[in-house]
Amino acid sequence: MEKQVIQSTGFRNIKEDGKVVGFQLKIRLPYYRGVFLSQIKPGNLVIDGETYTKDQVLWRVNGEDYTAEEMRADWKNHWHPMELATLIVKKEGGLSQGYHDIEYGYCCTHSYMPPDLENMADPTRPEIVFMPEMGHNIHTRRLLIV
Repeated sequence: MEKQVIQSTGFRNIKEDGKVVGFQLKIRLPYYRGVFLSQIKPGNLVIDGETYTKDQVLWRVNGEDYTAEEMRADWKNHWHPMELATLIVKKEGGLSQGYHDIEYGYCCTHSYMPPDLENMADPTRPEIVFMPEMGHNIHTRRLLIV
């Protein structure tokens, strides 16, 4: 597992029946305790300036796929900090070969944080108070698809 939230391994196009139907990338949780899926506030994924909204991105956690809405209601399943999550986007033809600029942010709520501070958390904007260990940041990376 790499230090960066956006991992270099797992960034690839997805094929079904020999046809490219989308792409995926892997992310890690920088928070040491892990979180329940309902604690995650997904943001938008931006690849080369093209935005995929949180509703276009599926999260695969512990081998199961979840929409943002399903995660919001799931208080039973836990994302462990030593497990990678896979973000999946359905896009006919996937991404072209070559380098791609990736930007992704998400936030996690925590019971010991003041509710007003939690409500201000916006995964599409950098945080006023930088707390990367809680996932509160916009993460960027340039990765290659071959």
